[in-house]
Order: sequence, then C-alpha cells, then structure tokens
Amino acid sequence: MDTDYEVLIAGAGPTGLLLANELGLAGVRAAVVERLPLRTGRSKALNLQPRTAEVLDCRGWLDPVLDRSLTLLPAGHFAGLPLHYDALDTPFPHQVGIPQARVEEFLEDHLAEYGVPVLRGRELTSFRQDEGGVTATLLGPDGAERTVRAGYLVGADGGRSTVRRVLGTPFPGWDGRIGMAVADVELVAPAAAEAGSAGPGEAWRLPDLTPDPAGVAFLLPLGDGVHRLLLGGPEQQGVDRDAPVTEDEVRTALARCPGPPRELRAVRWASRFTDAARQAERYADGRVLLAGDAAHIHAPAGGQGLNLGMQDAFNLGWKLAAVIRGRAPDGLLATYHAERHPVGARVLANTRAQTVLTLPDPDAVVVREVFADLLAVPEANRRVAAMIAGTDIRYPMPDAPDHPLLGARVPGVRLPSGRGVLLAGAASTAAAATDGWADRVDRADAGPAVGAGEALLVRPDGHVCWARRDGEAGGLRAALARWFGAPRPGPSPGIA
Repeated sequence: MDTDYEVLIAGAGPTGLLLANELGLAGVRAAVVERLPLRTGRSKALNLQPRTAEVLDCRGWLDPVLDRSLTLLPAGHFAGLPLHYDALDTPFPHQVGIPQARVEEFLEDHLAEYGVPVLRGRELTSFRQDEGGVTATLLGPDGAERTVRAGYLVGADGGRSTVRRVLGTPFPGWDGRIGMAVADVELVAPAAAEAGSAGPGEAWRLPDLTPDPAGVAFLLPLGDGVHRLLLGGPEQQGVDRDAPVTEDEVRTALARCPGPPRELRAVRWASRFTDAARQAERYADGRVLLAGDAAHIHAPAGGQGLNLGMQDAFNLGWKLAAVIRGRAPDGLLATYHAERHPVGARVLANTRAQTVLTLPDPDAVVVREVFADLLAVPEANRRVAAMIAGTDIRYPMPDAPDHPLLGARVPGVRLPSGRGVLLAGAASTAAAATDGWADRVDRADAGPAVGAGEALLVRPDGHVCWARRDGEAGGLRAALARWFGAPRPGPSPGIA
C-alpha cells in the first residue's frame, strides 16, 4: 500500500495519544495531527479511574504517570454519593488525581520512543476513503493545504469531531438541559489548608452535589495556589455554550463554596458544558474509525469521560495493528464497535441518571434519598463502584467454553510487549498449543492467578478470551485463531 502513514489519528488528546502509543508499540507507521500548535496546559479532566490505571500498568506506563499525579482518592462517587473503591478487585482501588494535561504530556513525550510524530498546527479539514485507504486534506499553520494518504483514519478529535461530520455518521442522543462551567482559578492568599501542592496530606474531597436551587459550587486544589472550580447555578442556565465564562460568574460561585471567604486573583481557563448525551451510531465505517469524545459525549458525572476514551483506544489499538500486519482474523476490527459501543451507551445512561439526582426538584430529591440508602448496602455500593471504576466490563466471547473469568479483564496482568499471553498453571498441558502463535502470544506461569491444570488466554488488552478449568479441554486453538489469526505453518502440538 503506497501511503504516507499506515494510520492517521486526528486529535492529540489522551485518546489519540494512547492509541498512537499502542500502534507505535506494535511497529505501526502512524502519525497524529492536531490543529493546536502547542499544548494548552489546561487541566481539563482530573482523574484516572482504576481500570485506566490498570490499562497503563499493563504496558508499564503507570509509574511515570503517578510521578506526575497530585493525589490518590480512595473513593469514587455517583452524583456526589460516595462509592467505596477498597472493595473492588483491582491492584489500584483508588482514583489517581492528575490533570489531563499531565497525562497528555507523558503520552506525547513517550511517542518519541517509537518515532511516531505529532503534527501540530495542522487541521484535518476533509477526507475521502476508498478500498485502499484514506486521503486526507490538512490545513497547515501557513494556511497551505497538504494531502496525505493513510491506510486508516481514526477520529479522536473531540465532541465536535470533523472526522465524524465528514463521515456523515449519525450522532443521536439528548440535548443538554442544564448548563454548568469549570474554571482553573488563582486565589489571593488562599487559606493555609489549601495552599501549596495537593498531596496525601491534602486529600481531595468528594464533590457536594446535593440538590440546591442556588446551584453547585465546588473547589478542588490543584497545587501552587491554583484551584479547579465547578459552578452550576442560575447564572449558567440558558447561556450559549461558546460564550466566555465571566469573572462575575466565578466570583459568585466562589462566594457559594463552603469554607472561608476567597478572593479571585485570576481565571487561567474556563469552559462551559451541558449534560448533553450523544453517541455515534457506528464506531467504524470502512477505513475510518471513531474513538473518545468523537464517538460519545456526556456529562462529566462520576469522572468517566477521559477514562472511557482511553479505554476505547486500548481496545482498538492492538486490533488495528493486527489488521495492518496481516495477522487479524476475519471480523477482528468489527469487534471494536461490538465491544465498545455498549460500554459507551452504559456511561451515557449512568451520567444521565446522575444528572437527574442533582436537580433541585422535590421528586429528584426523594429519589436521591432512596438511592443514598441503597448505596449504604455494601454489595450495592460495590456494584455501582465497579461500574464507575470500569472494573466490571466484560466483553462477549462467542464460541468459547463458559468460565467465570471469560470476557473479564485480569487484574494486575502486565503485557508490556502488547502481545497476548497464555497464563497456565504448573500442571497445565495447554502451553504447547500456542506454538503456532509464538510471534503473537507469550507464555507465562500464572502463579496464584489460576489453579494447577488451569489456563487463561489473555488478549493484548488484558481481557480473557479463553479459559479452562482443571479437567476440561478443547477450544484453545480455536480461540487463538479467532483472536490472533492463523498459526504459522508447521506442526502445532497440544490440545485442540
């Protein structure tokens, strides 16, 4: 294929940059195009959920991200109601408090290891696809247009995605009902308890989203005298989403925040948002795919947006690499939409529900009280916590023997090579069956992960695609072929 790049990614946010790292790890010739000439430094999203921490740890990338973090929050929330992460089956029972800008910084810097360029100051304005690839038009910083050719195009270019618009993909959903805003603000002489850098000694609090006709006002320390302000009151309703957030709005919200009086020094950055919820009907159309906010938008309730997009990228990257390398079985790329669209739909549903629970309406207040009572039940709390944390995601695995772990992720598994792995107990006879896939599937002693004689086949994204109980047999070679393509020529001993 005569192309400039095997994959062109539009958008240098966390979704696009994580996808670029996944493709770079697999040796794919990729590039990221971003219309902004420089990183903005805006904090934007502020957390990594447990499943996203697992994703980064799976590739060995979590530790350098933690070095850039502000704090760990050992809880989540559903509309401000506490969720207990210590009951979750994960090595990371907490949220990582980190501005989105720092996540992007790490991911972009790490691309240098693979030689994947981020082409800043270049805006994708149009494209056309054919059987052999995608031809995209980029507008450069000098106003000149350039045409590039790629095997595949991935739109990770946000909620107002140009890729989605040009593709013509329907984006059905619900218009926003309420208006809110966020701002990074500098305060004059902040209180001692809020000064300096946030850290373990200054644990972040859960937001107070109790319905109040006066609106929501919540302040979170980001360090060095900078705070994140969440504001949603009468002043934000009916205002155009693109209208600037005024200093008067910020001062009014600051006066509503609990604690000592605060004086505004400056607004570093501010943006409006609504509770609009929309999802692309298709995440893939020929050689063009959508991920992150280009595929779905929703209210930032529970802190799920950045995480949903990064997990899209983690699901897509290894599949797209396998297709490009000619190792993918038929239909592998179609599983991206099949697996991730339902996950996105569920996030849209739970964020809409959370919005309802924060409305200052008498009926909503009663429902919130009932829901708070339910979350006091440990099992109910654990179930909702796992949904928000992303640790309960279980992908359908057709034609595989039933097993409690089938389709679920394996907590703590590390796959720094980006390949699959067969985790086998000491007495398992399954290992020999992977001989024909040795270039795509590693073998590892499962240790305490499985019992003697048992085995788990784990995809590059950490999800189990085949599992065997002691005394059972069959299906491993079929699962290997289904997820990793045809074996190399030659004998492949082992179970069927």
